[in-house]
Amino acid sequence: MNRLSVLLILFFMPFMAHATEEVQRLDLTSQWVGITALVLFVVAYLVVMAEEFTHLRKSKPVMLAAGVIWAMIAWYYQSHEIPHLVETALRHNLEEYAELMLFLLVAMTFINAMDERNVFEALRSWLIRKGFGYRALFWVTGMLAFFISSVADNLTTALLMVAVVTAVGADNKKFVMLSCINLVIAANAGGAFSPFGDITTLMVWQKNIHASNGPVDFWSFFALFFPSLVNWLVPAAIMHFSVPDLKPKQGGEMVAMKRGALTIAILFLITIALAVSFHSALGLPPVIGMLTGLSLLKFYAYYLKLGDKRNRDKDDENIGSPVPFDIYREVARSEWDTLFFFYGVVMCVGGLGFIGYLGMISQVIYGDWGATNANIAIGVISAIVDNIPVMFAVLTMMPDMSVGQWLLVTLTAGVGGSLLSIGSAAGVALMGQARGVYTFFGHLKWTPVIALGYAASIGVHMAINRSLF
Repeated sequence: MNRLSVLLILFFMPFMAHATEEVQRLDLTSQWVGITALVLFVVAYLVVMAEEFTHLRKSKPVMLAAGVIWAMIAWYYQSHEIPHLVETALRHNLEEYAELMLFLLVAMTFINAMDERNVFEALRSWLIRKGFGYRALFWVTGMLAFFISSVADNLTTALLMVAVVTAVGADNKKFVMLSCINLVIAANAGGAFSPFGDITTLMVWQKNIHASNGPVDFWSFFALFFPSLVNWLVPAAIMHFSVPDLKPKQGGEMVAMKRGALTIAILFLITIALAVSFHSALGLPPVIGMLTGLSLLKFYAYYLKLGDKRNRDKDDENIGSPVPFDIYREVARSEWDTLFFFYGVVMCVGGLGFIGYLGMISQVIYGDWGATNANIAIGVISAIVDNIPVMFAVLTMMPDMSVGQWLLVTLTAGVGGSLLSIGSAAGVALMGQARGVYTFFGHLKWTPVIALGYAASIGVHMAINRSLF
């Protein structure tokens, strides 16, 4: 056998093995392994939902469940003398997680760097000193939350804006409660129309889905801008009349941005452009563009660090001199609990999909209910269960849908979490920040109004984006 033949066999061997393994995959949905795995995931997720009361970080139970689920699957396959199949599936899930994790890590590092340079603190102090009335502040903070969350995550955005709300309206609990509800809706809606706005939109974009009538590319998501805007505007317009028509006291010191703040913000925009360009023009994963942008931030961080050290050297007593900017400190400040939670969810859902449960669910909801009803239901489910496992489950099922339907499930999974205060990271965080004022039942009182916005956004999407269905 010549060398060329050997090389061809080695090249095609993984594909031939994969084809053989697909035939050997076992349906474990009715076996003890499948049932135990499902129970483990449910129990782990119940522990996650109780995080507010137990103070146990949400990543811990899902990471443990992921390891046990895949260990059981591997043992069962080994006992039936079917090697490598589980390893191949596990590596595929791990690869998907690695791309998303690195992408999010870069985005979080940029946000942390801007936070360290006082970009958000300067914005907060400007809003406080501006002297807006309660109603004007209600709309200004909501609008800022909507647009900022399209590039930053909804959690960071909500925490930034709630600091303004609580600082200005600490003496008016009704204003704080209504503003918190408004911020949750706006932050979730703003993240739904941008590939960078939410983990779920990022997952759909990076999956590089080719729908029945075209690809779901970067620019496709912006077709959700008006539906997302309506999702926020409808409940906000109704709540407006309940916001106290008063003016709070002005005050507070003006906070200045640190050296290099605007440059870092510009580098973030350049990084986003690189991610889009690498994906659309070169056919590379967007994460490569993000990591390339991170390298630019690292070089600029080195420049800032040298400048800060020179300033310290000029100050003999080192009193009041700036602490040198350290990019790795900003990397360390990333939401590692969220990143590891994401790992646990991806691996758990991937394991359940390998067992066969997602195929069953896909047949029921997408086969029997139809794509539109299924995608609307996905949004309602995401009000109770975090939208990350819900969306990953949909992407694992990979139903054959049009671009319009893929955008519909992206919209509903993103904004459905606003229906309940526990439905999104923004809502859970704000319950902690405005403890005793913004509560589960306080939010629940306005759920019918939020549901009206949810329905209106779906209607607007199906009307203005009819050509995509």
